[in-house]
Amino acid sequence: MKKSLLLSALLLAPGLVPGVSQAQETLKVGALVTLSGAGAAWGQAMLYAAELAADDVNAKGGLEVGGKRYKVQIIPYDDKYQSNDAVTAANRLISDDKVKYIIGPTGSAPALAVAPLTEREKVITMTLGFTAKALSPEKPFSFRPNLTTEETSYPSIEWMVKEYKLKKVGALFPNDESGQQISRDLEKAYEKAGSQMSSKEFFERQRVDMVPLLTRMLASGIDAIELDGNSPATAGLIVRQARELGFKGRIVRNGGPATPEIVAVAGKPATEGMLVGSLTDPDSKAVSDYAQRYQDKYKKKMNGFSPAFYDATHMLFAAMQSAGTVADSDKVRTALEQLKDYPGIQGKLNWGGKARYGIDHQVEAPFFISEVKDGQEVIRARCSVKVCETINR
Repeated sequence: MKKSLLLSALLLAPGLVPGVSQAQETLKVGALVTLSGAGAAWGQAMLYAAELAADDVNAKGGLEVGGKRYKVQIIPYDDKYQSNDAVTAANRLISDDKVKYIIGPTGSAPALAVAPLTEREKVITMTLGFTAKALSPEKPFSFRPNLTTEETSYPSIEWMVKEYKLKKVGALFPNDESGQQISRDLEKAYEKAGSQMSSKEFFERQRVDMVPLLTRMLASGIDAIELDGNSPATAGLIVRQARELGFKGRIVRNGGPATPEIVAVAGKPATEGMLVGSLTDPDSKAVSDYAQRYQDKYKKKMNGFSPAFYDATHMLFAAMQSAGTVADSDKVRTALEQLKDYPGIQGKLNWGGKARYGIDHQVEAPFFISEVKDGQEVIRARCSVKVCETINR
């Protein structure tokens, strides 16, 4: 009788019944992202992406790699969009938490600050930093899963200048690595497209009163304001204050998805007709399903950067499975580089960028130009890194 009960208990134990798997080990993945301050919407989008990807594999009993199953644990740290905080957090993730994989950092300055440490320790990072310096042959463990101004600016600007007759554009940029890089990219793109960025202003990221800068800019006779390079909250302030000063021209945002946040700060009337770069197709079922999951779990509208980092986290998992290891980041890096036509929710994804960065660690993905109507994005053009084509007027 006792032997029979013992046998029944053993057979019913998780992992002992045929077909039932048990996650016996933990795979720690760091999320070094901005969770407070002006860039929080982006950092949260990255963190939530990693968590949702982890939910996917954990719901199936864990990530199977090399004959073992791992429960994925996402460990978040807030870098506050500051280099010093990013380095402190990276040290903790690597030394204390023993991670070999990091989603982040969020911005250019933090990305450059942590790179010497993560590269030395062979920690793979999936950065949002827009600076061209974030990727290079000297940084073989750094990847960028989102498109940047370098990839999207010229085809987008060429299309907008032609369609909306933009001639003189003004722009405000944060006075840091991200702002300086984006201003150079945009200035070249507008000039090449037959327009000009005739007025530029730089400011410290903590600034909230843009009226003096905007007043000077509007006095120069601009017909459009470019928002690229600004955090969602700051971009919303610029739009609101520009409209309060009486600016009637076009508002443009070529990069850094932030439409819901800008609308929330500036209001629907102020953002009506705003042209924005969209990294995902809102008509895509895969993206809309993901956006609904995001909304259901976090009670927030999905930020447009999130699908890129959701796909990136799954690509990282796929590379581990292909390499047959979670411990050897060298092998995982090689497997990640070799992924071709990865079927993400954004579409087929590949790594490129060697001509620009010296290494194929920049994702290549489709993107779109949308017009904001009643607070919502309506797609006007479908783009590749070469050209944008009108699909809806």
